[in-house]
Amino acid sequence: MTGKSDTHGTNGSAVDRMMSILDLEQIEADRYRGQSPKDGWQRVYGGQVIGQALVAASRTVTGRQLHSLHGYFLRPGDPTIPIFYEVERVRDGKSFCTRRVVAFQHGKEIFIMSASFQIAEEGLEHQIDIDMDTVPGPETLPGEAEMKAMMLSRPNVPEPVKRYWERDRPIEFRPIDLTHYVSREKLPPRQQIWVRSSSPMPDDPALQKCALAYMSDMTLLDTSLFAHGLNMFAGRLQMASLDHAMWFHRPFEAHDWMLYVQDSPSSSNARGFCRGTFYSKGGDLIASVAQEGLIRRVA
Repeated sequence: MTGKSDTHGTNGSAVDRMMSILDLEQIEADRYRGQSPKDGWQRVYGGQVIGQALVAASRTVTGRQLHSLHGYFLRPGDPTIPIFYEVERVRDGKSFCTRRVVAFQHGKEIFIMSASFQIAEEGLEHQIDIDMDTVPGPETLPGEAEMKAMMLSRPNVPEPVKRYWERDRPIEFRPIDLTHYVSREKLPPRQQIWVRSSSPMPDDPALQKCALAYMSDMTLLDTSLFAHGLNMFAGRLQMASLDHAMWFHRPFEAHDWMLYVQDSPSSSNARGFCRGTFYSKGGDLIASVAQEGLIRRVA
């Protein structure tokens, strides 16, 4: 495969659709309704529920920025009906405020999340650095057209996955290493992926964080499969996010390339545990992610 120039994607309509999904309808005070895309998936994408829950929480907060979230997926989401979000204003302190969000479908809780917001403050600052000089830049890696051709050429591609790659997508990503897509070799459970929104987004820090949360669930759990010579096309696997936590460290713009560094320290008891960190092209640590997901072999 040959590298492509680093021109930004033109999928403005795809990003508009993502923004439409994140733009919740307010029903009454602290209650919102969200829709899902009609893309043929049997259940709602976890990143969508996290992003929508964050939008609901953020709309009840002024003068503070999101710094962390912790969520649990309780039931699969049904993409054919709306999701209702209820926000509880747990606490409004001088520096921090806390919100609890519950997502409902069919009269039952499908997702719960706590989110914390903080005023801007000066303080001690450090980060664990990454040597960006050793990381191939996104402009040297296979571009959108090549990734699409490779993914659609895979055997046994599920129909929803095929439709996902056939249409314009709001998120553009370029993996550093494609081995796990084309091999059943057992590999170290780690990967690095350049990721960004496929076209510019509104200049709203709260919305940018909701979009990053949306992106963060996209490839993370797959990392736990590498040590077993598996990938998302392996079949006979039941996979689902169980929980998701995220911490936001520094400002960013979601349409700039970010390096998503992921690893999976452990799999056991039909669960895979994964971690991720987002870095800017300049090496600034933007956000950290942790997730555990169900990985169950089925007959």
